[in-house]
Amino acid sequence: MATEAVVAMTTTEPQKKNRIQVSNTKKPLFFYVNLAKRYIQQHNEVELSALGMAITTVVTIAEILKNNGLATEKKVLTSTVGMKDENKGRFIQKAKIEIVLGKSEKFDSLMTASAAAAPPATDSDAAAKDKE
Repeated sequence: MATEAVVAMTTTEPQKKNRIQVSNTKKPLFFYVNLAKRYIQQHNEVELSALGMAITTVVTIAEILKNNGLATEKKVLTSTVGMKDENKGRFIQKAKIEIVLGKSEKFDSLMTASAAAAPPATDSDAAAKDKE
């Protein structure tokens, strides 16, 4: 019965504005990396969250941001969550991870440098692609 309470708590929990719930099937890895950069820019930190097999994706995203000097690790939480298995109709325990990353001191200068290095796409770029 305790697992039912955990499920109820996690499903009624309000969505935080700086939380990214990562799935390893819905979006490519760099979609989440770029989204995390935007959240760090707007909120000074981002919370990456995942269940089960998506945990490795969250760890990879966090490592990319840290290794590029954009973020610092603030907190890592691991737990298990009880949920109903869609296929078998019974309650199962799934691993959960939450990683909170903060804005690094070099974040703004690195983001400015990367924006300057990649000039924005122009209409002529799009027309050239259409001809290919």
